[in-house]
Amino acid sequence: MGTRFEQGEQVWRERLGTLRQEVRQELVTRQLAEQIPDTPPRRVLDVGCGQGTQALRLARRGHRVTGLDASDRLLADFATALAAEPAEVRDRVTLLHDDIARWSEPPGDTAGPFAPASFDVVLCHGVLMYFADPAPLLADLARLLPPGGMLSLLVRNGDALAMRPGLAGDWAAAHRAFTQAGYLNRIGVPARADRRADLTASLADLGLSVLAWYGVRVFTDPAASDAPVPDAETFAALLDAEERAGRTDPYRAVASLLHLIAIRA
Repeated sequence: MGTRFEQGEQVWRERLGTLRQEVRQELVTRQLAEQIPDTPPRRVLDVGCGQGTQALRLARRGHRVTGLDASDRLLADFATALAAEPAEVRDRVTLLHDDIARWSEPPGDTAGPFAPASFDVVLCHGVLMYFADPAPLLADLARLLPPGGMLSLLVRNGDALAMRPGLAGDWAAAHRAFTQAGYLNRIGVPARADRRADLTASLADLGLSVLAWYGVRVFTDPAASDAPVPDAETFAALLDAEERAGRTDPYRAVASLLHLIAIRA
């Protein structure tokens, strides 16, 4: 992503494989599997794909995936992982270097290099938080979907922004979180949060209705940034608890991240 994320990219890479990151990826994988069947194969675009965790998992399930990112280093990580896959999986994946931040900026290319209705599913995970105004990007992503197409958004939860600093005892940051959408994230980059009601309304204006929404990292968000993944049995139990909380009120409403899946009418 050619956004503020690049300031913390190295820290992000160093923390891949840690508890918080693995919980995020495993929960999102389960949630996508619930909404996107294996058949028929879908045309999938992963915007800001990074190292390609979700894109690869969808390709293994038979979908044709385009992974797009502005980072040469993260795309190289993706390419390395892809090279270890069987040929039939490699053939389903296309990697594309592009900067989505320029798509809606004059004289930017609307929806970048893609024609309208080019994809059945568009993923945009951990990206909106680096845009001061996400509306133009959301409009671009909506144009890429045909009727019945699905948009998967993973965003920082603006309704629970005070939880992390509050649990850490940072009372000044907790107070700010009640009135401000901005915050400094764990990789040291200024970012922004979205409230579910506001995001749902913005999607509705674009002709997309929220099909399902989940909380991601209800219990494990306060864990240390370098906390390791526990043994397999403990991790499996942890994931099951997180998954249930992420689909159950009132727990999901206070998750660190929100995962919204919307469908185009």
